[in-house]
Order: sequence, then structure tokens, then C-alpha cells
Amino acid sequence: MADSSSSDFSWALPVMRIGYLGRALVYLAIAGVSLWAIWLGGEAEGTSESLSEVESLFGGTFLLLAICIGVVCYGIWRAVDSLWDLEDYGTGAKGIAARSGMIASSLIHFGIGVLALQLLFNMGGGSSDQSSVAKGVSAAMGLPFGPWLVGAAGAITIGAGIYYMYQGISGRYRKHLRANPVTLKASPVLSAGLVAKGVIVAGVGGLLILAALHHNPDEAGGTDKVFQWAYTTPFGETVVVLICIGLLAFALVCLVNAIWRIVPKVAGPDVESVAQRLSDEVSNAVNG
Repeated sequence: MADSSSSDFSWALPVMRIGYLGRALVYLAIAGVSLWAIWLGGEAEGTSESLSEVESLFGGTFLLLAICIGVVCYGIWRAVDSLWDLEDYGTGAKGIAARSGMIASSLIHFGIGVLALQLLFNMGGGSSDQSSVAKGVSAAMGLPFGPWLVGAAGAITIGAGIYYMYQGISGRYRKHLRANPVTLKASPVLSAGLVAKGVIVAGVGGLLILAALHHNPDEAGGTDKVFQWAYTTPFGETVVVLICIGLLAFALVCLVNAIWRIVPKVAGPDVESVAQRLSDEVSNAVNG
């Protein structure tokens, strides 16, 4: 890997911040459109349907353009972060797993950027999450050991979802945020947002495994398919509403990261994180 001094990658910070803002807009659209649809007696929407609804709003073209630019920047940021390890995850097993997940996240967000671009230029981007994911799974099924590959992708995706939930429950995300009154007081909301995102990601992984087991690509899907599954659970609509509220909280997670995320190899060692502040406060309380 090339040397990554703070001056080498100072340009990555604004790209990262624009990326997180774009990501916040995506989850604000999914949660906002879904909650509005439920309020009107309909059902929650997936990513492509939500972006289609955004397009129809006053100023929707500007919002779609902002989303497109933002998620492409996020894809660039995650790729650069992974390749040059700007957040200092290391080269151990956990570090490699985290950085591999960043590459997957990069590709997913490039895909959302393509979807937004298709909608902007009326290029047939209105296909559902389910159909686009199913097409990809169908192609993978045609490869040697295709179902095993899809099942492995599902297991990895479930692991990523569990990791999101772990981050939210354990509060480990706090070491990546600059300490200030907002980040300190918003912790419960940020934790809920990460758990909700983890539920969605794990759900997508579970659908991939079902598709692999049944050799049926149509069982795979994205956010919309997870919502469909949630409706079949006891108190289904309530579960979906809670997930959507959680995704609003995840939009806040992205916004907070856009403004106050710490990148160790760029920011330097003198920046105090939320985790450090809380640890110091506990130490001071114990020591009197």
C-alpha cells in the first residue's frame, strides 16, 4: 500500500462529507416516502420506488442530482478508505473484513448513483429493488457453484447487518465521531439508527440465502422485499413503521458523520472522539 500521510489524502475529507450527505438523503427519502405512504393507507417503499417519488416532487430533479453526486462521492470515499486504510483498520482478519465490506459498500452506492442518473434522464431507472437484485442473483446462479456463491454473499451480508447492530448497541461507532454537545447527546438516536440499518442489511442477506437454498432468484430482493417480509410478521405494519423511524435515525447518523466523522490518518491524533470524552468522564467520576 502507498504511504498515506495526512497531506496526501486531505482531498478525501470533502469527498467523504459530500458522500455522507448523499447517503443521508437516500435514507431520508426511503423512510420519509414509506412513512407517508403508510399514513395514506399504502405500504413502505424500496430504494428505487422512493427515488421515483422524489423525482415527482417540486425540486425533485435537484434532489436526485444531489443524491447522485453524494452517493458517487460515498462510493469513491469507501474505495479510497479501503485501499489506503485511512481509518486505520489494519491488516488483521478484522481489518481485512472491514475493508472488504467497504468495497462492497462502494459498489452498492455506485449502483444507487446509476439508478438516480437513470431517473434523472428517464432511462428506465424505475425498476424495483427486487427486480434489479433478482437479475444480479439470476446471473450469479448461472456461474459454476452459483447457488453457493449467492449463499456465501447472503452470509456475508447478514454478518454486515449484525455488525451494524453491534456498532449501535455497543456504541463502538463513537470512536469515529468528534466529541461535541450534539454527538454526545444524540447517542441514543444514533444507536437506534445503526440497529435499524442492521435489520435491513441482515434481512437482505437472509433473502439471498433463501434464494440460494430454493434456487429461485425471485426470492432475493432489496429494501422493498425486506419491508414485504416485515409485513408478514405479527404486528407487521407496526414493525415496518418502527424500521422506517429507525431509518430516519440512520439518516441522522449519516448527517452527523458528514459533519463530525474522524479520519485518523487525515485528522491527526489530537482530535477528541466521543468515546474518549465518555471514557474520561467515567474515569473522573470514579476517581472523584
